[in-house]
Order: sequence, then C-alpha cells, then structure tokens
Amino acid sequence: MGKVILITGGARSGKSTFAETLALEKQGKILYVATAKAIDEEMKDRIRRHQERRPDHWDTLEQYKGLQQVLPQHSKEYCGILLDCVTIMSTNIIFDDPAMLREEIPFEDMLRVEEALMEEIDAFISCFPELDCDLILVTNEVGLGLVPEYPLSRFYRDALGRVNQKLGQAADEVWMVISGIPVQIKGK
Repeated sequence: MGKVILITGGARSGKSTFAETLALEKQGKILYVATAKAIDEEMKDRIRRHQERRPDHWDTLEQYKGLQQVLPQHSKEYCGILLDCVTIMSTNIIFDDPAMLREEIPFEDMLRVEEALMEEIDAFISCFPELDCDLILVTNEVGLGLVPEYPLSRFYRDALGRVNQKLGQAADEVWMVISGIPVQIKGK
C-alpha cells in the first residue's frame, strides 16, 4: 500500500512546488491528476504554467470525479500520483449542481450539495488502501481568514474545511506550506 500525503497552505504558499518536489524524488513515472477546468483565460494561463513545469516523463489525467474507480489501477503503473488540487476538484463538484449557479441559493440546496461532495470525497478516500504507490494531494487551507460576508462564500469555506479534515484524517502525512516553507504536521 502506498502512502497518502496531504499538502495544504494558503494561495501562492508554494504547495504545488513542494508537491512536485516530492514527486520528483520518486525518480520514476508520475501520474499528474489535473482537476482544473479551463473556464476562462486566467485559468487557461494557470493550467499552461503548471503543464510547463511538469517533466516530460509525467503523464496527465484530467479528471475530478470518480477517481476511486481509476486510481487503484493507475497506481500499479506509476511510482507516484500527484493530484493538484483538491480545492478545484471540490469546486467543480459543487458547481456541477445547477442549483449552485442561481443568484439566490436556498440553504437546503447548499446542504444537499455538500452531502454530495462529502459522498464523493468518502468514495475517493475509500480507494486509498488499494493504492500501490504514494498519492500526493494538494489542497488550499481556506479557513484562516475573515468570516466571509456572503452565504455562498461561508458555505464554500465550511465545505472545503470539512473536506480537508476528512483528507487530513485519512492521510499518512500532512504538510502545511507557509511562505514556501513546508512544515510537517502529521506523520513521521
């Protein structure tokens, strides 16, 4: 069984760079799971910059749902899997639901969508024991700032906090990256 490593931190903290460094240390084939959608020019640019940083011997899987169905098999072919990032993955799952695109979102819809998100995360976590290689997960620590003014923003912060808690509990190692400096907060 592979090890699950969760890397968290704020925006532009160096999370992805640290995760890529850990993956490079494997000195073999890496599967990079890209969870972002190219929905606008700024996101297209971010995706392009991430792609340019990756070595040629890394393969890319663009997927954010149903990972429990494909990662165990892929883990037999690679010496590591790097998923960047859980935050974007969760955002995509949340906004796949048309109810979340309305201007006014009833609280009941937010609860239903969060339940669906947690079911997807639980299913993802359920495949961890089946992995034959290390899995490196990158996520954003979204709860360190002010309490957001708007209900949707509070819902998003809370849902992502719960996702990170679940992944932190399931991970063998957890790292927090602050100002480009990784600090291990769980594991040996």
